Amino acid sequence: MEDVGLVSVPVADQVPPVFVLVRPQMGENIGGAARAMLNFGLERLRVVDPRDGWPSPKAVAVASGAGRLLETAGPYADVQAAIGDCDYVFATTARGRELTKPVMTPEAAMARARALVAAGKKVGVMFGPERAGLENDDLVLANTIVTVPVNPDFPSLNIAQCVLLMGYEWRRQTADVAGEVMGFNRTEFASRVEVEKLGDHFEEKLEGVGFFFPAAKVPGMKQSLRNMWARLGLTKAEVATFHGMLRQLARGIVK
Repeated sequence: MEDVGLVSVPVADQVPPVFVLVRPQMGENIGGAARAMLNFGLERLRVVDPRDGWPSPKAVAVASGAGRLLETAGPYADVQAAIGDCDYVFATTARGRELTKPVMTPEAAMARARALVAAGKKVGVMFGPERAGLENDDLVLANTIVTVPVNPDFPSLNIAQCVLLMGYEWRRQTADVAGEVMGFNRTEFASRVEVEKLGDHFEEKLEGVGFFFPAAKVPGMKQSLRNMWARLGLTKAEVATFHGMLRQLARGIVK
């Protein structure tokens, strides 16, 4: 396997991978692949010898807003023409083809692709036709095979689904995305003081109805409540809601 070392080129000069659909059978799948690519910021699509001809109205219809990818997709007469400018090629396949080649997961493959692209190399990713996938004559042109860890009893992936998986892994490798974020609906986290005041309000109302009993357990009960409020990560809107609930309950008790 080629060693890209620590060489890197400016981001502006880096060329994202080209996705090559080899002998796709259905225009709908070509369109779906284009749409999946654009979802993850990939725009270099090439189509080799599509069964139903080119251009494909069905591909355009399914591609929707990603139709511009189809305008420069070809078609290419053969695989060699489609990957001729690539320095490194990955080939996706669900089955072993009795060839001696490195086999990677999509995650590892796109990590490798990222390093290659950062080093100024041009990368291609091949996807086979829907019926049987890439043939040995296609695979021998690739540097590395990519196999998705799917159910061995049902390994076949739709070509657009496979493009989606590879596109996702490429995006995940090249974009810093937090594993978890908090989505706020016109609010933000309450401050420590706001949470403490909510605790004061609860203690006041609970003391008024005789909740804290017996006396020996009161400090521990109050501590547990304070810990709960701090642990919940309440928003300003939630704190305000709790205050409103307590006031309304107090009015009902007084009546």
